[in-house]
Amino acid sequence: MRRFTRCLLLSLTVVVIAACSPGQPPGQPPKPEAPAANASTAAVSTKPANPMLGSKAWYAWVDQVLGISDDDEHGPEPGSPQWNEAVQKRLGQEAPQSQPGSPDWQQSVDALLRTRAGGNS
Repeated sequence: MRRFTRCLLLSLTVVVIAACSPGQPPGQPPKPEAPAANASTAAVSTKPANPMLGSKAWYAWVDQVLGISDDDEHGPEPGSPQWNEAVQKRLGQEAPQSQPGSPDWQQSVDALLRTRAGGNS
């Protein structure tokens, strides 16, 4: 029974570590995405090419998915307090409770948007 329990714990540890590992090796730039013809329908189904949280590519993806800026890219500067507040408003009740703009907040926003995109594609 002890052997089984150890194997089970080891397996769970491996699964947790794999789930927490980044999807892209460090040092590799994210792949560029093709611009969407119709941002309103493509925004939810377009997943980022694993950009790093807080990177320009990540901010652009979140901005596109949530429609923070308009088609002429008018809107608050991505990552600014105004932009973070706009993200919070767009997410509504699902908005993370952590400090907007913090690494925890970015991770929560990323997970939420990936879940939404995965469910609608």
